[in-house]
Amino acid sequence: CFDCCVKCLSGMPYASLVATVLCFLGIALFCGCGHEALTGTQRLLETYFSRNFQDYSSLVNVIHVFQYVIYGTASFFFLYGVLLLAEGFYTTSAVKRIFGEFKATACGKCMSATFIFLTYFLSVIWLVVFACSALPVFIYYNMWSTCQAMNALPDGAGRSQYCMDPRQYGVLPWTATPGKVCGMALVSICNKPEFNMTYHLFITAFTGAAATLVSLLTYMMSTTYNFAVLRFLGREDFCTKF
Repeated sequence: CFDCCVKCLSGMPYASLVATVLCFLGIALFCGCGHEALTGTQRLLETYFSRNFQDYSSLVNVIHVFQYVIYGTASFFFLYGVLLLAEGFYTTSAVKRIFGEFKATACGKCMSATFIFLTYFLSVIWLVVFACSALPVFIYYNMWSTCQAMNALPDGAGRSQYCMDPRQYGVLPWTATPGKVCGMALVSICNKPEFNMTYHLFITAFTGAAATLVSLLTYMMSTTYNFAVLRFLGREDFCTKF
């Protein structure tokens, strides 16, 4: 029994296994925290930056669309991660030891090539998602740093000159009222628990997007290696351990 376990462990696709865990963790952080951060952003805008719903109604619709996309993204990556992990298992030496002589079929090579193409395509798309997830972090960081600069002023002098205007980022239209918040009103917003929570949720979602990108790159390397072994070394009875 011990020898059997050792043989199974020696044929584990560790790179694919690590990538799967990293992918699930990253997607969980990105989708969960991103969903709540979008809800918190909507609440902050409608409470402090705009009194008229028509000013941010389009943004609310966009937020709701993104939240539905998040549901689909979580489901898709869960399924795709399981498929890639299964592909990694079935192209390792564990298959040879369990089922006998290893033989790469044309269907197996085609499937490996398909996974390489899909993973590369997803990596490019997710690189764009990763870049976009940095935008709300940048906006919230500017707001947080503005508040820190005001708190550093002696006796609060000149605080009224510091403002935060989401209209300049395209978050709200220029017709939105009041649109911007200045001085002590801005400091009070920064001290609100919902602001700090939303800010840190966006940071966590950004971290999750980065982890997912790393997992996709790891998947791409492992599937490429597996395909190379299937394509070029399969005739010599080699099999992958990646």
